[in-house]
Amino acid sequence: MSKSFSDLGINKQLQQALTELQISVPTDIQEKTIPVVLSQKEDLVVLAKTGTGKTAAFGLPLLQLIDIENTKVQTLILAPTRELGQQIYNNLVSFASGSPEITIASLCGGIPIKPQMERLKSTAHIIVATPGRMVDLIKREALSIKDLKYLVLDEADEMVTALKKDLDLIIKDIPKSRRTLLFTATLPGTIKQLVQNYMSKHIVHIEADMETVGHQGIDHQYVVVEPIEKLEVLLHFLSSNEGERGIIFCKTKAAVNKLAKKLAINKFSSGAIHGSLAQTIRDRIMGQFREGHIDILVATDLAARGIDVKEISYVVNYHLPDTYEAYVHRSGRTARAGAKGLSLSIIQQEELEEIPEFENELGITFNEFRKADTQSIEENNGLLWARKVFKTKPNREVSEEFKTKIKTIFHHLTKDELVEKILANYLAQTGGVTTNSEPTKKRKKK
Repeated sequence: MSKSFSDLGINKQLQQALTELQISVPTDIQEKTIPVVLSQKEDLVVLAKTGTGKTAAFGLPLLQLIDIENTKVQTLILAPTRELGQQIYNNLVSFASGSPEITIASLCGGIPIKPQMERLKSTAHIIVATPGRMVDLIKREALSIKDLKYLVLDEADEMVTALKKDLDLIIKDIPKSRRTLLFTATLPGTIKQLVQNYMSKHIVHIEADMETVGHQGIDHQYVVVEPIEKLEVLLHFLSSNEGERGIIFCKTKAAVNKLAKKLAINKFSSGAIHGSLAQTIRDRIMGQFREGHIDILVATDLAARGIDVKEISYVVNYHLPDTYEAYVHRSGRTARAGAKGLSLSIIQQEELEEIPEFENELGITFNEFRKADTQSIEENNGLLWARKVFKTKPNREVSEEFKTKIKTIFHHLTKDELVEKILANYLAQTGGVTTNSEPTKKRKKK
């Protein structure tokens, strides 16, 4: 029988907030972590993948442990990106809705620093921050964390890789007596080194049910393509899943921009985010994605952190990630909150040997995705062309005289006849498919 939050030691104010949020049953990681945070004193290393309820696992007990009479910063939560930091902050504010005396501040990069410095003139029991902005504020002497009691490192495997220098500076500025709670989806050597260097010798290790939670509901698939057909295979996949929401991952910012432009040209409902975009643009695009105004997000690994959208049907690895940890974080964007999802990797022949390595390291199984045949690809290209024609805005600068001459040429054609002629013209130019599902003569030429 599942335990309740009351059984875990959560107080009535927090329980009431959870009830209002329609959260009634603790997840596996919450059930294992909350009592340890509340009743023990040791540092924690928690291995849990995305979508397992980590924020509540550390947020609820830490809110309960706040001494409201103490006006110093008591808890610092570090996240690798502003998006994830803002998500954590929003969750904590929701959890603390019945405890208004607890004050929480968000100190993430990408937005003006002066309002944050003003905010720090008032009490902040809990701070949620990105490492870079935290270092900046410490150097400006805008806050002190010398009396800190709790340090939380969320998604530490990504943070220690990309932001290690800032993390080192912050850890050196806080008391050794603090308690550190480290949450990670994987345990690479860099995390083990951080644990050894910055955490106490007595550590409690907690692991969620990784087999049933971390990969539950995710169908891992791959498709092998030639370089020249990679984009067309992706476009066919997106057309086949039109109306569903997904994320496409690329390795570099340049690749994100290039692919996003291709999707826009083909009239897909999409947007792109990466680290070089202004924060206001990233926020706007993320808002559009969360609210369902766009269906497809093209992103780099780090920029996609903090995307907590339950209705993501698929993720596409347009480029395989460099690390196993990155694959875990990518695929974890789908199949959240008990839903099903697809993680599709579009690879080239020379990358095929990497698939068994991912399987062995992560304990997952890949199935081969059936690539669309030439006929289907060409038909999809035709549909994309038709959609572009349909969505083309009229040219208001064309003279009425010229339009009249064009209309005269097509005057005696019915709508069906006009469509047939336009389609025949398109196929003649592209060497595309014919209506009897046989390749055209042009396609047969060698």
